[in-house]
Amino acid sequence: MIGLLQRVSWARVSIAGETRAQIDKGLLVLVGLEKDDDEGKADRLLHKLLNYRVFGDEQGRMNLSLLDIKADLLLVSQFTLAATTDKGLRPGFSSAMPPEQAQPLYDYLVAQAGKHGLRLGTGEFGADMKVALENDGPVTFSLRV
Repeated sequence: MIGLLQRVSWARVSIAGETRAQIDKGLLVLVGLEKDDDEGKADRLLHKLLNYRVFGDEQGRMNLSLLDIKADLLLVSQFTLAATTDKGLRPGFSSAMPPEQAQPLYDYLVAQAGKHGLRLGTGEFGADMKVALENDGPVTFSLRV
C-alpha cells in the first residue's frame, strides 16, 4: 500500500466541475493499492499518516503530526501509484489491485480514518477527479507499507 503524502495549506478534489471535498491545513494523501494489500496494511498506513511528524514545532523542526496539530486529512485513491515503471516508456499496472478488491479496502481505510475526530475529505473511488492544492514547503513523502 502506497501513500503519497503532501503537506498542504489547502487542497480540494472536484468531480465533473463540482467540489467533492476540501480541506485547510493538513495532509493530502494519494493512495495506491497493490495486489497483496489488506486491512492490516491499511491500518499501518493510516497509523503512519496520522502520526508522521511533518509539521513544524515552535523551532520550525518537523516534530509534530497531523494528530498533534489536529489538522485536516484528504484521502484520494490513485491506482497509478501502483504502476511499475522500471522498464520501457509506458507504465504497467499488473501490480495494482483490481478495482473490485481495491474499492472495499479503500473504503475501509476511509472508515478507519473517520474514527479519529479529524476533518476528513475523500475523492470518489474510480472517478475522473481534479485535485488542486497548495503544497506547504513543499513537503512530500512517499510512504509504503
